[in-house]
Amino acid sequence: MLETPVYAKAAAAAPHYLAAQAGEAILEEGGNAIEAMVAMAAVIAVVYPHMNSIGGDGFWLIREPSGKTHAIEACGFAGEHATVDRYKKAGYDKIPMRGPFAALTVPGAIGGWQRALEGSTALGGKLPLSVLLHHAISHARDGYEVSHSEERTIPNEMDGLHALAAFATKYLVEGERPKAGSIRKSSAMASTFEHLASAGLDDFYRGDVAREMATEMEEAGTPVTRDDLKRYRANLRKPLSVRLADATVYNCPPPTQGLASLALLGVFENLKTSRLDSFEHVHGLVEATKIALMIRDKVVTDFDHLSEDPASFLTKDALAAQASRISMTKALPFPLAPDKGDTIWMGAMDASGMVVSYIQSIYWEYGAGVFLPKTGVLMQNRGATFSLDPRAKNPLQPGRRPFHTLNPPLAVFDDGRIACFGSMGGDGQPQFQAQVFSRYRLGMGVADACAAPRFLLGRTWGSVSTGLKLEDSFDPDLVRALERVGQPAEVSNDPNHDGFGHAGLMVRHPSGRIEAAHDPRSDGGSAGF
Repeated sequence: MLETPVYAKAAAAAPHYLAAQAGEAILEEGGNAIEAMVAMAAVIAVVYPHMNSIGGDGFWLIREPSGKTHAIEACGFAGEHATVDRYKKAGYDKIPMRGPFAALTVPGAIGGWQRALEGSTALGGKLPLSVLLHHAISHARDGYEVSHSEERTIPNEMDGLHALAAFATKYLVEGERPKAGSIRKSSAMASTFEHLASAGLDDFYRGDVAREMATEMEEAGTPVTRDDLKRYRANLRKPLSVRLADATVYNCPPPTQGLASLALLGVFENLKTSRLDSFEHVHGLVEATKIALMIRDKVVTDFDHLSEDPASFLTKDALAAQASRISMTKALPFPLAPDKGDTIWMGAMDASGMVVSYIQSIYWEYGAGVFLPKTGVLMQNRGATFSLDPRAKNPLQPGRRPFHTLNPPLAVFDDGRIACFGSMGGDGQPQFQAQVFSRYRLGMGVADACAAPRFLLGRTWGSVSTGLKLEDSFDPDLVRALERVGQPAEVSNDPNHDGFGHAGLMVRHPSGRIEAAHDPRSDGGSAGF
């Protein structure tokens, strides 16, 4: 058993220790959980560039001390030049994953920081941007050690990244991936953060930084323009929720797959599994995953283009009906096309009782690979989830938001506990979240729930298989039992395989005591006081 770090008043958890330390410093300085998260989000954008950047998107779930819970959608839309006709004329029958034609959406993350801080001010937040961005500026200016996660991550379509000169100059060392511990500086990003600390975050979209970015994007050949930046605003949304026996779990609405994460938990709840890591527990979660992903693919698209109410799939009757499809003697088929992604999840809790669950990403590792050297922005490739088929669920259209695997859950227990949790991992996010959360609910400690072996249904890094994969510390008898019901599993012997996610879990107890842990598979942990 692992010992879970416990904090008396406030804490932060992140996949990189420097981000957790930045959150702790802000909390100790009297900042609230939102302010701590902005500091963490800025630091993680510097030190974990293979997972996220200020050229990406983010989603927030915030529970105020009053109990009000709301979501912030910081998701950029497709640029004005991102038309099907343009891609067809360029010779594409689908959107590429790398290069300027992949960098087709406005970066939304900083707009989310801006919207969150507006709410923070209304709740008494007082720390200036110069304080919130200080740690990120220092790490970018003075240098940081390349993480073990970045060294061992082998990006898909690496040749496409090598071909992008600005990317190769910035992120490769003599054409090779950098070694962990080597020092990298990001002076352009430091300058951008320093300017934003003085001019305000709005400058990223409507000021000097926006003007410079727009020039760089035009020179690179991306479909995003300065007018697109000017039009962008993050949105406040009403969260989706699902009722479990002892808790209500919240998540973000479309275009995120928060619906899938909640549906998975709700379907699994109907199976009434009580034995931790039993066949019924693991098989039930795998089968609930299949159903949840099918619901997602039927429903989730841009919030403004929904044809069905996502909440209707989370009612008691709807979830029970879906759960009735699950058999403990025969596995459901799994024909879905897989999705993947590189992401970070972080959490923060302050002494007032405010809780933040946050996720930030550039989609694939290093996103589109389009690096803007004057501003230090690495552009996401989230727009690659669009289809060039106008009849598709998520067709490419200027101004439309892409489908997002990102989703940051938050749970409120009937006994007064509040939990925030999450993971990176594309299609794996709902699965990893459910495994961590269900283990905690069935009695496992916070740190153990994050460290315990996980499964992944679908394709993972370096594999073309879309089947079930398990880390090798699962009980061999369990693996055989899964195979007997038509659930053949591949067992991974890689102890640090990022394909099984970087997960985190924080729990605030009614007394104010906080348990917090982040995945030993990552470079992070928790910090607090």
